[in-house]
Amino acid sequence: MVDSWLDQVRRIVGSRYVLTHPSLLRAYAQDGYTLASGTPAAVVLPQSTEETQRVVKTLSDAGVPIVARGAGTSLSGGAIASPGAVILHFSRMHKIHHIDWTNRIIEVDPGVVNRTITQAVENDGFFYAPDPSSQQACTIGGNFAENSGGPHCLKYGVTVNHIVMADVVLPNGELRRFGTISGGIAGPDWLGLLIGSEGTLGIATRLWLRLTPSPETRRTILALFDSVAEASQAVSDIIAAGIVPAAMEMMDHLAIAAVEKGSYPVGYPSDLAAVLLIELDGDAHSTQWDTEETIALLHKRQVRRVIQAQSDAERNLWWANRKTAFGAMGLISPRYYVQDGVIPRHVLPDALARIEDISVRHRIRIANVFHAGDGNLHPLLLYNDNDRDEIRRVEETGMEILSYCVSMKGSITGEHGIGLEKIAGMAVQFSPAELTAQTAVKKVFDPGRCFNPGKVFPTPGRCIDYSPPL
Repeated sequence: MVDSWLDQVRRIVGSRYVLTHPSLLRAYAQDGYTLASGTPAAVVLPQSTEETQRVVKTLSDAGVPIVARGAGTSLSGGAIASPGAVILHFSRMHKIHHIDWTNRIIEVDPGVVNRTITQAVENDGFFYAPDPSSQQACTIGGNFAENSGGPHCLKYGVTVNHIVMADVVLPNGELRRFGTISGGIAGPDWLGLLIGSEGTLGIATRLWLRLTPSPETRRTILALFDSVAEASQAVSDIIAAGIVPAAMEMMDHLAIAAVEKGSYPVGYPSDLAAVLLIELDGDAHSTQWDTEETIALLHKRQVRRVIQAQSDAERNLWWANRKTAFGAMGLISPRYYVQDGVIPRHVLPDALARIEDISVRHRIRIANVFHAGDGNLHPLLLYNDNDRDEIRRVEETGMEILSYCVSMKGSITGEHGIGLEKIAGMAVQFSPAELTAQTAVKKVFDPGRCFNPGKVFPTPGRCIDYSPPL
């Protein structure tokens, strides 16, 4: 009986923190993935690990599916409720508990916003390296689930490289601690397995993150190009020279047009084909050398102009312009759908040409904004959600792009995860034997399939009854 588990959960967290009214549930029907939605049976807001354990145990015993949610910024549908599911929303668990300066570790709740970590330690000469474009909103718990990256992952790595320990609630309500403060691993790397598992194996309720010393020097460069191909070749030139920028981002003409309409216009020429945003950091001597070499390599290509930031304010403007690119798409299109394929860097020019060809054939406008340095593409497919045929063509376009990435020995995802969006692509990326092995791991952790069902694992019996976009 539905009321039995609902009443138990209300007693655990308090009635105020169990949402069931349709108008409130509607706000949780979607995340950043706009091609699907699913209204939860309820939304529960626990305030502690102990409450989370008790709620999970109650729901699991009742056979109720559970979906963990942070800020709802997932771009693959990972935080959308499956039919009958309860969402656990961790907005009440948002404390920074302790900073261990000796070991350079910060202990936080899952609901702490990514950017807040750096704000808490930057005056002491540290920062938290993973920096997704949504870092002003996305949470550490969500970053744990998705193994989030960001522009600076080229040099500093993704979330799995910066979480040393985590308390994780398992589907039966048990609490386990994975990892160590030292970062040492004895036996299988269970923490590494859980990071990026998208809430299908466990839910993190306390995390210990590695802090990184702030670099002595930063140099930020804009390179303006009249040709996407020339910009792409410049990326390959820089990496081939042995230079490892902290970040190397690229936007094409349509993306530039969108961000220039947004809140942080840089003043890019309207006829620009592509822009590279390159950041180099480290000690003063090596950074100066890398900067000079990078500029020289850029000038070997047909670059229109190379500009160095002259102040922190200018650098911050350039980054704000880039990091608001996804949201700026709303200024040129009713809806957008962002892809997340990965390719080897050396095929970048071919990849962008192929995406252009796919765009023309499917009659779908595509803006390209991506982490050029590590080949993580983010084609933004622009569409009208009132046009069913256009939605179909968008989905076909997305799958063709991902299939191309795999054919180039790349991946269907770099940092956005599988979620609902890319389940069909799992059979493109992995063999039947590999998929069977992954499903076996899921069964070990979650034999009842109550954690985020219908996501990641492409099984014949998975629930696909998600309502159309709102």
